[in-house]
Amino acid sequence: MEIAVIAHDGKKAEMVQFLMEHKSILINKKITLVSTGTTGTKAEKAGFIVEKVLSGPLGGDAQIAARIVEGKTNMVFFFRDPLGVHPHEPDIFMLLRLCDVHDVPLATNPATAELLLKAVAFS
Repeated sequence: MEIAVIAHDGKKAEMVQFLMEHKSILINKKITLVSTGTTGTKAEKAGFIVEKVLSGPLGGDAQIAARIVEGKTNMVFFFRDPLGVHPHEPDIFMLLRLCDVHDVPLATNPATAELLLKAVAFS
């Protein structure tokens, strides 16, 4: 199973903390992580193996959207900062829309991501 992990700047630490708290599930279920550039670098520094694509504003969100369309990415954790302004907002909306089009589970906050990950753990 491949899970994409993406986080806006104000949520990157929260994403890494989330991954650390659920490391045993990620390892035991042999989950592959793919991530946008900066989020992936922070996850790597925390000890995770991550396939990185470009940073979100440079096209990374679109690259992950393509992986969803290709059937490679099975789930997306995108910790968004709803109070921030993001110049690549069209790419973000495209990614979210393609999750809906291709019926890919999407979590935009840690509470939802935890529920999805628990479902994987018990499968």
